[in-house]
Amino acid sequence: MSAVIAARRRHGWRRYVNGLSLATLLTALFILLPLYWLLISSFKTPVNVGSSPPQYFPNPLSTANYTQAFVHYGFGTYFRNSVIVTVVATALVLVLGTLAGYGLGRLPMRGKSSVLLVLLMISVFPEIAVVSPLYLLMRDLGWLDSYQALIVPYTAFNLPFAIWILRNYLLGIPKEMEETGRLDGASPLRTLWSIILPQALPGLFTAAVFTFTACWTEFLMALTFNSSNNYRTIPVGIALFGSPNVVPYGTIFAASAVAVIPIGVLVFIFRKSVVSGLTSGAVKG
Repeated sequence: MSAVIAARRRHGWRRYVNGLSLATLLTALFILLPLYWLLISSFKTPVNVGSSPPQYFPNPLSTANYTQAFVHYGFGTYFRNSVIVTVVATALVLVLGTLAGYGLGRLPMRGKSSVLLVLLMISVFPEIAVVSPLYLLMRDLGWLDSYQALIVPYTAFNLPFAIWILRNYLLGIPKEMEETGRLDGASPLRTLWSIILPQALPGLFTAAVFTFTACWTEFLMALTFNSSNNYRTIPVGIALFGSPNVVPYGTIFAASAVAVIPIGVLVFIFRKSVVSGLTSGAVKG
Protein backbone atom coordinates (compact mmCIF):
# COMPACT_ATOMS: atom_id res chain seq x y z
CA MET A 1 0.00 0.00 0.00
CA SER A 2 2.79 2.39 0.93
CA ALA A 3 4.53 1.59 -2.36
CA VAL A 4 1.39 2.53 -4.30
CA ILE A 5 1.08 5.83 -2.42
CA ALA A 6 4.75 6.60 -3.04
CA ALA A 7 4.35 5.83 -6.75
CA ARG A 8 1.33 8.14 -6.96
CA ARG A 9 3.26 10.91 -5.25
CA ARG A 10 6.17 10.51 -7.65
CA HIS A 11 3.77 10.59 -10.58
CA GLY A 12 2.10 13.74 -9.27
CA TRP A 13 5.47 15.38 -8.67
CA ARG A 14 6.57 14.58 -12.22
CA ARG A 15 3.40 16.10 -13.63
CA TYR A 16 4.02 19.20 -11.52
CA VAL A 17 7.62 19.48 -12.74
CA ASN A 18 6.55 18.96 -16.35
CA GLY A 19 3.87 21.63 -16.04
CA LEU A 20 6.32 24.03 -14.41
CA SER A 21 8.89 23.38 -17.14
CA LEU A 22 6.30 23.98 -19.84
CA ALA A 23 5.21 27.25 -18.22
CA THR A 24 8.84 28.37 -17.94
CA LEU A 25 9.47 27.51 -21.58
CA LEU A 26 6.39 29.41 -22.75
CA THR A 27 7.37 32.44 -20.65
CA ALA A 28 10.91 32.39 -22.07
CA LEU A 29 9.57 32.16 -25.62
CA PHE A 30 7.12 34.99 -24.94
CA ILE A 31 10.05 37.20 -23.88
CA LEU A 32 12.76 36.05 -26.29
CA LEU A 33 10.83 35.79 -29.56
CA PRO A 34 10.07 39.55 -29.78
CA LEU A 35 13.72 40.29 -28.97
CA TYR A 36 14.83 37.86 -31.67
CA TRP A 37 12.49 39.46 -34.20
CA LEU A 38 13.73 42.91 -33.20
CA LEU A 39 17.35 41.88 -33.73
CA ILE A 40 16.94 40.13 -37.08
CA SER A 41 14.69 42.90 -38.43
CA SER A 42 17.36 45.47 -37.62
CA PHE A 43 19.72 43.67 -40.05
CA LYS A 44 17.22 43.40 -42.90
CA THR A 45 17.16 45.72 -45.86
CA PRO A 46 14.31 48.28 -45.87
CA VAL A 47 12.55 46.27 -48.57
CA ASN A 48 12.64 43.03 -46.58
CA VAL A 49 11.52 44.44 -43.22
CA GLY A 50 7.85 44.09 -44.05
CA SER A 51 8.14 41.44 -46.75
CA SER A 52 5.57 38.68 -47.19
CA PRO A 53 6.18 35.90 -46.42
CA PRO A 54 8.36 37.14 -43.55
CA GLN A 55 12.06 36.37 -43.39
CA TYR A 56 13.07 34.51 -40.22
CA PHE A 57 16.72 35.28 -40.92
CA PRO A 58 17.96 38.40 -42.75
CA ASN A 59 19.03 37.67 -46.31
CA PRO A 60 21.00 39.63 -47.36
CA LEU A 61 22.55 40.78 -44.07
CA SER A 62 22.60 44.58 -44.01
CA THR A 63 23.75 47.27 -41.56
CA ALA A 64 22.05 50.07 -43.48
CA ASN A 65 19.46 50.56 -40.73
CA TYR A 66 22.17 51.20 -38.12
CA THR A 67 23.94 53.62 -40.43
CA GLN A 68 20.65 55.42 -41.05
CA ALA A 69 19.91 55.65 -37.32
CA PHE A 70 23.29 57.09 -36.32
CA VAL A 71 24.09 59.21 -39.38
CA HIS A 72 20.75 60.50 -40.62
CA TYR A 73 18.70 60.65 -37.40
CA GLY A 74 21.49 61.47 -34.93
CA PHE A 75 20.87 58.49 -32.66
CA GLY A 76 24.34 58.88 -31.16
CA THR A 77 23.27 62.19 -29.56
CA TYR A 78 20.19 60.57 -28.05
CA PHE A 79 22.28 57.69 -26.73
CA ARG A 80 24.79 60.08 -25.13
CA ASN A 81 22.02 62.10 -23.48
CA SER A 82 20.39 58.96 -22.07
CA VAL A 83 23.71 57.79 -20.66
CA ILE A 84 24.39 61.13 -18.95
CA VAL A 85 20.91 61.52 -17.48
CA THR A 86 20.55 57.89 -16.42
CA VAL A 87 24.00 57.46 -14.87
CA VAL A 88 23.83 60.71 -12.87
CA ALA A 89 20.26 60.06 -11.68
CA THR A 90 21.12 56.49 -10.69
CA ALA A 91 24.21 57.63 -8.77
CA LEU A 92 22.18 60.24 -6.88
CA VAL A 93 19.46 57.71 -6.07
CA LEU A 94 22.01 55.24 -4.71
CA VAL A 95 23.78 57.81 -2.53
CA LEU A 96 20.62 59.37 -1.12
CA GLY A 97 18.79 56.05 -0.93
CA THR A 98 21.61 54.39 0.99
CA LEU A 99 21.76 57.18 3.57
CA ALA A 100 17.97 57.29 3.96
CA GLY A 101 17.66 53.50 4.03
CA TYR A 102 20.35 53.26 6.70
CA GLY A 103 18.66 55.91 8.81
CA LEU A 104 15.21 54.33 8.51
CA GLY A 105 16.43 50.78 9.00
CA ARG A 106 19.23 50.98 11.56
CA LEU A 107 19.07 54.22 13.52
CA PRO A 108 16.57 55.18 16.25
CA MET A 109 14.08 57.61 14.78
CA ARG A 110 10.56 58.76 15.51
CA GLY A 111 7.84 58.46 12.90
CA LYS A 112 9.51 55.77 10.79
CA SER A 113 6.20 54.17 9.88
CA SER A 114 4.76 57.48 8.69
CA VAL A 115 7.85 58.22 6.60
CA LEU A 116 7.77 54.77 5.01
CA LEU A 117 4.06 55.13 4.27
CA VAL A 118 4.65 58.48 2.55
CA LEU A 119 7.51 56.99 0.53
CA LEU A 120 5.29 54.10 -0.54
CA MET A 121 2.57 56.51 -1.66
CA ILE A 122 5.09 58.57 -3.65
CA SER A 123 6.52 55.46 -5.34
CA VAL A 124 3.12 54.53 -6.79
CA PHE A 125 2.03 58.08 -7.64
CA PRO A 126 1.44 58.50 -11.40
CA GLU A 127 3.93 60.87 -12.96
CA ILE A 128 1.37 62.18 -15.45
CA ALA A 129 -0.40 63.92 -12.57
CA VAL A 130 2.61 66.14 -11.84
CA VAL A 131 4.03 66.70 -15.32
CA SER A 132 2.16 70.00 -15.84
CA PRO A 133 3.22 71.66 -12.56
CA LEU A 134 6.74 70.32 -13.02
CA TYR A 135 6.84 71.86 -16.48
CA LEU A 136 5.90 75.26 -15.05
CA LEU A 137 8.54 74.86 -12.35
CA MET A 138 11.22 73.93 -14.87
CA ARG A 139 10.23 76.88 -17.05
CA ASP A 140 10.48 79.32 -14.14
CA LEU A 141 13.87 77.91 -13.14
CA GLY A 142 15.11 78.12 -16.73
CA TRP A 143 15.80 74.37 -16.77
CA LEU A 144 13.86 73.42 -19.90
CA ASP A 145 16.10 71.80 -22.53
CA SER A 146 18.77 70.78 -20.06
CA TYR A 147 20.08 67.64 -18.37
CA GLN A 148 18.93 68.71 -14.91
CA ALA A 149 15.35 68.96 -16.19
CA LEU A 150 15.37 65.15 -16.26
CA ILE A 151 17.99 64.27 -13.64
CA VAL A 152 16.15 65.97 -10.75
CA PRO A 153 12.68 64.50 -11.45
CA TYR A 154 14.13 61.06 -12.20
CA THR A 155 15.97 61.11 -8.88
CA ALA A 156 12.86 62.21 -6.98
CA PHE A 157 10.57 59.60 -8.55
CA ASN A 158 12.96 56.65 -8.19
CA LEU A 159 14.30 57.48 -4.73
CA PRO A 160 11.34 56.12 -2.68
CA PHE A 161 11.51 52.67 -4.27
CA ALA A 162 15.29 52.56 -3.79
CA ILE A 163 14.91 53.54 -0.13
CA TRP A 164 12.46 50.69 0.41
CA ILE A 165 14.78 48.13 -1.23
CA LEU A 166 17.89 49.32 0.61
CA ARG A 167 16.16 49.71 3.95
CA ASN A 168 14.74 46.19 3.78
CA TYR A 169 18.09 44.74 2.76
CA LEU A 170 19.96 46.58 5.50
CA LEU A 171 17.57 45.11 8.05
CA GLY A 172 18.91 41.66 7.18
CA ILE A 173 22.52 42.53 8.10
CA PRO A 174 23.42 41.37 11.65
CA LYS A 175 23.57 44.23 14.13
CA GLU A 176 26.61 42.68 15.79
CA MET A 177 28.78 43.81 12.86
CA GLU A 178 27.62 47.38 13.30
CA GLU A 179 28.08 47.27 17.06
CA THR A 180 31.65 46.06 16.59
CA GLY A 181 32.43 49.12 14.53
CA ARG A 182 30.92 51.43 17.12
CA LEU A 183 32.98 49.79 19.87
CA ASP A 184 36.07 50.58 17.82
CA GLY A 185 35.06 54.24 17.78
CA ALA A 186 33.69 54.44 14.24
CA SER A 187 31.04 57.07 13.49
CA PRO A 188 27.69 56.00 11.97
CA LEU A 189 28.85 57.24 8.56
CA ARG A 190 32.15 55.37 8.85
CA THR A 191 30.30 52.26 9.98
CA LEU A 192 27.98 52.52 7.00
CA TRP A 193 30.85 52.93 4.53
CA SER A 194 33.30 50.35 5.89
CA ILE A 195 31.05 47.66 7.40
CA ILE A 196 27.47 47.89 6.15
CA LEU A 197 27.92 48.77 2.46
CA PRO A 198 30.18 45.80 1.59
CA GLN A 199 27.44 43.53 2.97
CA ALA A 200 24.68 45.42 1.16
CA LEU A 201 26.05 45.19 -2.39
CA PRO A 202 23.21 42.95 -3.67
CA GLY A 203 20.67 45.50 -2.45
CA LEU A 204 22.63 48.31 -4.09
CA PHE A 205 22.83 46.43 -7.39
CA THR A 206 19.09 45.75 -7.26
CA ALA A 207 18.25 49.40 -6.67
CA ALA A 208 20.73 50.45 -9.37
CA VAL A 209 19.31 48.10 -12.02
CA PHE A 210 15.71 49.11 -11.38
CA THR A 211 16.57 52.81 -11.28
CA PHE A 212 18.71 52.60 -14.41
CA THR A 213 15.94 50.80 -16.30
CA ALA A 214 13.27 53.27 -15.19
CA CYS A 215 15.35 56.30 -16.18
CA TRP A 216 16.57 54.73 -19.44
CA THR A 217 13.03 53.97 -20.66
CA GLU A 218 11.13 57.00 -19.30
CA PHE A 219 9.23 58.85 -22.02
CA LEU A 220 6.65 61.34 -20.76
CA MET A 221 8.88 63.76 -18.86
CA ALA A 222 11.63 63.46 -21.45
CA LEU A 223 9.15 64.44 -24.14
CA THR A 224 7.68 67.31 -22.11
CA PHE A 225 10.76 68.97 -20.66
CA ASN A 226 13.29 68.68 -23.50
CA SER A 227 12.23 69.68 -27.00
CA SER A 228 15.74 70.31 -28.33
CA ASN A 229 17.53 67.52 -30.19
CA ASN A 230 20.64 68.34 -28.17
CA TYR A 231 18.98 67.04 -24.99
CA ARG A 232 16.48 64.45 -26.19
CA THR A 233 16.87 60.92 -24.87
CA ILE A 234 16.48 57.58 -26.64
CA PRO A 235 12.72 56.95 -26.16
CA VAL A 236 11.77 60.38 -27.49
CA GLY A 237 14.35 60.27 -30.28
CA ILE A 238 13.11 56.90 -31.57
CA ALA A 239 9.48 58.05 -31.37
CA LEU A 240 10.32 60.99 -33.66
CA PHE A 241 12.05 58.91 -36.34
CA GLY A 242 10.61 59.33 -39.82
CA SER A 243 7.86 61.71 -40.94
CA PRO A 244 4.04 61.78 -40.94
CA ASN A 245 4.05 59.87 -44.23
CA VAL A 246 7.06 57.57 -43.74
CA VAL A 247 7.79 55.21 -40.84
CA PRO A 248 11.34 53.76 -41.09
CA TYR A 249 10.67 50.48 -39.30
CA GLY A 250 14.11 49.06 -40.01
CA THR A 251 15.81 52.12 -38.53
CA ILE A 252 13.53 51.99 -35.49
CA PHE A 253 14.40 48.31 -35.01
CA ALA A 254 18.12 49.09 -35.22
CA ALA A 255 17.95 51.96 -32.71
CA SER A 256 15.79 49.88 -30.37
CA ALA A 257 18.26 46.99 -30.53
CA VAL A 258 21.09 49.31 -29.49
CA ALA A 259 18.92 50.79 -26.71
CA VAL A 260 18.25 47.34 -25.24
CA ILE A 261 21.96 46.45 -24.94
CA PRO A 262 22.82 48.40 -21.71
CA ILE A 263 19.81 47.03 -19.83
CA GLY A 264 20.51 43.49 -21.03
CA VAL A 265 24.15 43.72 -19.99
CA LEU A 266 23.28 45.06 -16.52
CA VAL A 267 20.67 42.39 -15.86
CA PHE A 268 22.98 39.61 -17.10
CA ILE A 269 25.96 40.73 -15.00
CA PHE A 270 24.03 41.45 -11.79
CA ARG A 271 21.23 38.85 -12.13
CA LYS A 272 22.24 36.94 -8.99
CA SER A 273 22.57 40.11 -6.93
CA VAL A 274 19.18 41.37 -8.15
CA VAL A 275 17.46 38.12 -7.16
CA SER A 276 19.20 38.20 -3.76
CA GLY A 277 18.25 41.82 -3.18
CA LEU A 278 14.60 41.28 -4.09
CA THR A 279 14.36 38.12 -1.99
CA SER A 280 15.81 39.85 1.05
CA GLY A 281 13.38 42.75 0.60
CA ALA A 282 10.45 40.36 0.40
CA VAL A 283 11.49 38.53 3.57
CA LYS A 284 12.56 41.46 5.72
CA GLY A 285 10.06 44.08 4.56
